[in-house]
Amino acid sequence: MTSELPEWFQRVFSMPRFTPYLDVSGRNVTRAWQLYRWNVEVSEAFYGPLHCLEIGLRNAEHDQLHSRYGRADWWEVAPLRKHDACKIAKAQDDLRRRSGGSCTADDVLTELSFGFWVSLLSQAYDRHFWVPALHRAFPHYSGRRGELRDNLQAMVLLRNRIMHHEPIHHRHLAADHAKIYRLLGYLEPEVAPWLRRFDRVPEILARRPKGDHGDGQA
Repeated sequence: MTSELPEWFQRVFSMPRFTPYLDVSGRNVTRAWQLYRWNVEVSEAFYGPLHCLEIGLRNAEHDQLHSRYGRADWWEVAPLRKHDACKIAKAQDDLRRRSGGSCTADDVLTELSFGFWVSLLSQAYDRHFWVPALHRAFPHYSGRRGELRDNLQAMVLLRNRIMHHEPIHHRHLAADHAKIYRLLGYLEPEVAPWLRRFDRVPEILARRPKGDHGDGQA
């Protein structure tokens, strides 16, 4: 079964990594090979939309919390949960270790993960963050906080799979793509037409390899 694969592929990428692609391709090496390459391409294409969503969310939330607490390093006085405060401390420690000195609020801001910003929409922060400030970060959203948080968390999971080079072909990627645009619209609708000019996801979704057994609905 492995004889049809180039020797370098087996050596560089490994058969254990390739096996899940074989499993959803009916053990057909050619189809699995095509699906593997397509998974790389579609993962690359999602980088742009996810980039816009992560950066947009980060800046929108930061602006509101900066305003609420009257300082750029609002995390120094905000009532963060221990888990989130530890993320701030780690970001500061990493920055100081790399620079050999102090770090600015902007430095910390860019060090924090997508997941950190989504965690600020948790129910635990309703009273301190969502009600007085963070709902304003989404001026075009009128739904429930919990639903918004769940949709953003789904995008964190997608982003993490892509960044860790995991399969995403089994997901309902067209729905994921639409969700990113919907979430961006809650932040700033004018981002969408700009992003669509260079967004390659629709093109790559349209040429998904035929014959794999994944239903793309996960």
